[in-house]
Amino acid sequence: MRSPRPALTLLTAALAGGALALAGCSSGAEDAAADGETRTVETEQGPVEVPADPQRVVVLNYALAGYLYDLEVPVVATIPEDADAGGEFSEFWADQAEEDGTEFLPWSVDGFDLEAVLDQEPDLIVAGGLGLPGAQAVEAYEQLSEIASTVIVSGALATWQDQFSFLAVDVFDKADAYEGFTADYAARAAETAAAITVPPGPFAVLSVTGDGTVYVLMDDAGLPQALAELGFEPAPLAAEHGFEPYREGGDMFELSTEQVAQVLTVPTVFVTGFNADTTDVATLMESDVFAALPAFADGNAHDLPYWSVRGDYDEALAVLDLLEQQFAA
Repeated sequence: MRSPRPALTLLTAALAGGALALAGCSSGAEDAAADGETRTVETEQGPVEVPADPQRVVVLNYALAGYLYDLEVPVVATIPEDADAGGEFSEFWADQAEEDGTEFLPWSVDGFDLEAVLDQEPDLIVAGGLGLPGAQAVEAYEQLSEIASTVIVSGALATWQDQFSFLAVDVFDKADAYEGFTADYAARAAETAAAITVPPGPFAVLSVTGDGTVYVLMDDAGLPQALAELGFEPAPLAAEHGFEPYREGGDMFELSTEQVAQVLTVPTVFVTGFNADTTDVATLMESDVFAALPAFADGNAHDLPYWSVRGDYDEALAVLDLLEQQFAA
């Protein structure tokens, strides 16, 4: 695996060799733009001209890739779910990724491997979203834009509906497809809401790493908001206790062992892993700290898969099935 290089150094070297200035802006991008068919997308970075029918799209956030497969947009490469790790296709889009020949690009906590992105000859780069990849994309935006038209999904788009709408309607001009997906989800969500008994609220969602580091999801994004739409009551723990995201633009905050007992006094808790199924309720119950928490002591701590934390459309649908199983009336 190539180590990611500093963005400025990499592109300066490419320019010096003439690759980026002449052909390095990617032959794929030139071919796609040759017919002059483009569309303007308004982003936080300003208006971006994108190909009307992109054929080589690089997605620099694993959590965004599923939307493109649903929209039948060809994805030539994405990054692994976890930095400094090998990649594995999601069970929800593995078949489409294999059909597209999607590759995983090297990625680390220091940033993207821009040379690897350049090698893919993309005609469009989709980046941003929640979590570390989103912050890295904003930082590297100018360098990415020298490779190909780059659209950053704003971190302010905190729900799968917001993200999917931006990509489907604004970026890929597939409003009809988006309306169909959301109509199907709304119907399934209504069935789920009618079939379950919501546990006592408010609730918190934990994301726990393999080494036991505890993160709590912000209540205004991702999974907490999806649960709120079903009648669950998210606890505004960050606002109540003055916590900030553990990374700028992030959607969760970190708790020390001492803070766990002080903060997690809510009646219901959902437990997820961090980029993998790294823990569960039974494992946490072995700790005296967690066993003493009200949600754990009262039997109101519940497992959810790690991918539910920043679920896309398909994952959000799958969560509905899990909730119906866990909380059937």
